[in-house]
Amino acid sequence: MSLLSLKNYDIKIGDGAPLVVMAGLNVLEDEGLAMEVCAELKSICADLQLPYIFKASFDKANRSSIKSYRGPGQDAGLPILAAVKAAHNVPVVTDIHTPEQAAPVAEIADVVQLPAFLVRQTDLVVAAAQAVAAQGGWLHAKKAQFLAPWDCANIISKAREAAPDVQVILCDRGSSFGYNNLVVDMLGIPEMKKLGVPVTMDATHAVQLPGADPRTAGASTGGRRDGVSVLAKAAIAAGANGVFLEFHPRPDEALCDAPSCLPLDGARDLLTTLKAIHLAVN
Repeated sequence: MSLLSLKNYDIKIGDGAPLVVMAGLNVLEDEGLAMEVCAELKSICADLQLPYIFKASFDKANRSSIKSYRGPGQDAGLPILAAVKAAHNVPVVTDIHTPEQAAPVAEIADVVQLPAFLVRQTDLVVAAAQAVAAQGGWLHAKKAQFLAPWDCANIISKAREAAPDVQVILCDRGSSFGYNNLVVDMLGIPEMKKLGVPVTMDATHAVQLPGADPRTAGASTGGRRDGVSVLAKAAIAAGANGVFLEFHPRPDEALCDAPSCLPLDGARDLLTTLKAIHLAVN
């Protein structure tokens, strides 16, 4: 596996590079909160000498209910991401849901993410790969909940046929296991790495209980917050090159996926542990 380099930033990902931290909010709520979370996580990662990428979605299109909070949308959300990026001098990662979003999002987001549910949508993969390659960024493709790890080869080949120079990263976020449940097979991480690309672990979404939030009688997704650190630590021990985490100063008040969100004041302890595991394994 060759190391991937992020344009305009001294950040690399892959075997032999430091653990990459993609972390922030599940969804943008307002600019002030985004600035607060980014500032804290950037400071922690700087102290730990871990490369940091701020994460937040401007739209959460895959929601259980039409009444669920989706975010500010592209027109209002992208300027917030741009402001955070400029204020804190950090790269940002966000997800897209339609081919038309690819180009404008890639102009701001250094890492463009393909949602797990949409990662086999050919038009979306092609548009994202071409937009990311044109900007020199990374394409962060989440393994669908219904795909075997080795089936991700098709995602990579689609992206590279559309844009031969595109830099692809795969991300595990769990697999469907019966009804309203996800599990993570840690053997899948080295299997995906065999495809020749770096692999990250989305430990936040992997603890979801789809459609099983008791607070809304199934109108939203439940979660197991205590499991996030367990999966993050296990994934890094299994060889993951990066970790994807979502925090909130008041996680129970988060407007999206609150049951899976971590408290911001616990970030330093968790990231310190994750760095130690990564150093031990590598």
